[in-house]
Amino acid sequence: MARILLVEDNEMNRDMLSRRLAKRGHEVLVAVDGKQGVEMAASERPEIVLLDMSLPVMDGWEAARRLKDDVATRDIPVIALTAHAMAGDRERCLEAGADDYDTKPVDFKRLLGKIEALLHG
Repeated sequence: MARILLVEDNEMNRDMLSRRLAKRGHEVLVAVDGKQGVEMAASERPEIVLLDMSLPVMDGWEAARRLKDDVATRDIPVIALTAHAMAGDRERCLEAGADDYDTKPVDFKRLLGKIEALLHG
C-alpha cells in the first residue's frame, strides 16, 4: 500500500483520515502545518500528499508551490483538501501545484478513488 503524508492542522480531521487510511493498509505520516509538511515530504518521500489548504505557519497554497518547485518533491502527487468549494477554488488549487482537489468534509470513497488514480493511473 502507499506511504501517504497527511498535512492537516485539525486534530479531528487528522485522526479520522489517518485512521481510515491506515485501516486500508496505508502507512500514514502526519504533519500539522505547511512548513512541516514540505520538510517531511522532502525527508520522508511519501508516495502522495494530502494537503489541507488552510494551514498555520505556511498555508497549503504556498506549501503546494514549494513542493512542486523542489526537484526532490515535484513528482509526488498532491491532493488539495479544502472546505472552500467556491467557483474557481479547484483551478486555484491546481495552479498552486496540486494534482487533484477534493472538498471537506471528505467523502472517503471518492478520496480513495483519487488516491488510486494518482498512484496507479
